[in-house]
Amino acid sequence: MSSPADPIITLIATGQQAVAVDAVMLTRLTRMAGDFAVNLSIAVIILVVTVFAARWASSATRKGLGRVRGFRRDPTVLSFAVQVVRVLVFLIGFIAVLQRLGVQTTSIIAVLGAASLAVGLALQGTLSNVAAGVMLLILRPYRVGDLVNINGNIGRVQRLDLFFTQISDANNVKIMAPNAKVFGDMILNLSGQKTRRIELKIGVGYSEDLTRARAVLTAAAASQEAVLTDPAPWAGVTDMLDSAVQLTLTAWVRSEDYWQTRADVFQAAKEALDAADIQIPFPHQVAVPYGDDDLVLPLTGEGFSVRRAQGESRASGFDPARDSDQSEA
Repeated sequence: MSSPADPIITLIATGQQAVAVDAVMLTRLTRMAGDFAVNLSIAVIILVVTVFAARWASSATRKGLGRVRGFRRDPTVLSFAVQVVRVLVFLIGFIAVLQRLGVQTTSIIAVLGAASLAVGLALQGTLSNVAAGVMLLILRPYRVGDLVNINGNIGRVQRLDLFFTQISDANNVKIMAPNAKVFGDMILNLSGQKTRRIELKIGVGYSEDLTRARAVLTAAAASQEAVLTDPAPWAGVTDMLDSAVQLTLTAWVRSEDYWQTRADVFQAAKEALDAADIQIPFPHQVAVPYGDDDLVLPLTGEGFSVRRAQGESRASGFDPARDSDQSEA
């Protein structure tokens, strides 16, 4: 037979058991929070150390490779190697942070491996830029400082990184060209050779002495200090146009002197032809009378004049007065 105190004793025992369970849960949660706080603090420290380590590693790589003659003379390779080292240090630090936070990096790698196809398709443009950057680094069609023509944009190469080739044009405009487009298109390295040839096309009149005109042009080009003597300037007849004989003038200069010398040779050629009284044909507008003195017909020609007397129109069977009488009848 149970006593009246048994329910009270059972209730007290149940409460004590619940309090014990809550104490255990609280202790466990406190321990987990403490461990997470410690791991989070260590992860933050690792992240900060990774940032400084990446800077130090990139700086050390730049200094170390800068002592090598091949890298010191080619800043393109040096900059690319420094960026690769920086990315690798950040990748190692990121993996260490994930491990410290309790993330199973092996599972992440497995998931990334399974999703590599989808990621590759989604980032195929970016990955192709990286692959093209590596190929540009290996083949070296240009280097930092070269004057290039990429997709119609002319400028000097400022840097080559994993994704873009940065050039600066004559107006100091920064142009970022994706490596994939650069590698997949034609690249003109305008400073890839030590010398370049200037080619100017100049027209003279059909009545001019062509041998004398050629001599005047070659002398004008040779008078420029930046023009090389070997090969010597050359001029020759290259075409016969509607109203002019086309002469082509060529001269060789150093690549860095090309643009200014080209302008100087053009000016010298024009002034020399004027001084030699050699005609350079250009479009003219003339008036051809064909009847009454006050009635003229404007025509356009290049490098020639047209004159027709009033009597010539009647001699050719065209009489303005008779035509007017017929129209009135």
